[in-house]
Amino acid sequence: MSREVELCPGRRVGGEQPCFIIAEIGQNHQGDLDIAKRMIRMAKECGADCAKLQKSELEHKFNRRALERPYASPHSWGRTYGEHKRHLEFSHEQYRELQRFARDVGIFFTMAVEFLHELDVPFFKVGSGDTNNFPYLEKTAKKGRPMVISSGMQSMSTMQQVYRLVKPLNPNFCFLQCTSAYPLQPEDVHLRVISAYQSAFPDIPIGYSGHETGIAISVAAVALGAKVLERHVTLDKTWKGSDHQASLEPNELAELVKAVRTVERAMGSPLKQLLPCEMACNEKLGKSVVAKVAIPEGTILTLDMLTVKVGEPKGFAPEAIYDLVGQKAKVDIEEDETITEQAVENHVKKVKH
Repeated sequence: MSREVELCPGRRVGGEQPCFIIAEIGQNHQGDLDIAKRMIRMAKECGADCAKLQKSELEHKFNRRALERPYASPHSWGRTYGEHKRHLEFSHEQYRELQRFARDVGIFFTMAVEFLHELDVPFFKVGSGDTNNFPYLEKTAKKGRPMVISSGMQSMSTMQQVYRLVKPLNPNFCFLQCTSAYPLQPEDVHLRVISAYQSAFPDIPIGYSGHETGIAISVAAVALGAKVLERHVTLDKTWKGSDHQASLEPNELAELVKAVRTVERAMGSPLKQLLPCEMACNEKLGKSVVAKVAIPEGTILTLDMLTVKVGEPKGFAPEAIYDLVGQKAKVDIEEDETITEQAVENHVKKVKH
């Protein structure tokens, strides 16, 4: 079982803690502050633990030619890629306003790493595109806050390097299995990587960041042990923007949260035993060992004298039938009568666990 990490004040992840659900707003706010606030409130109302936005310092993330290249996509908000990205960026003060709004609504708030330390967010989210940027990762780890690191476009070898780099600097981090495609097809999800990460990195929580449509795969990730779950969210999948199609609308996010919490309750204990909730069914339909033929007092029981039926009263459980072979009947037992403890000498009582 992975160790626990306090990802946000008072909210731990890993171990037996409930899955921490991040509603990734990203830039699905269309560059509109009011829409961003509506989405933060929606995330809270749907039961998510955290609302996340994306903030990029463009000149640090892209070179000049990348920003100047024409961007003729139907999702474009400008003539060039730089104009498009700038339309979707808020000012630092606007992000502070959104952080205050999230605090008032009562939901944790974070963003991509740039500008985060200044905003005093509870944890840093490292996007897949920065996971193999080791100088950037080292600088982020040294800030000392918990980290959630996505692994899209990376290999196991790279993630092992990331682990060795971050662990000595900051032990409070987790990895998310992720495939960087939008929308993501089921055959490209590879949920088994969650188990591979759990084996390779047993001392950190493992989670899942999904870009698929629907909720089934994300729920399966939680059943496999994902302790952090990140999904993109939107108010309307038909809006302009490449992320909307792979995002969850409010009703889907609410359904996802409900399904995750139901699955967590259903995971239960690895101990297999007769449960109190099964007692009524066991009393009604639970079977006993019954005499297949009339058995006179003093007879040594053989298997061909015994069968299994729903009996009244209850007697020896079916799994005790072989233990009864070779024992002596203390009394006459009629055909079709339940074999009880009082009817057999030297009986071995079997307790159902």
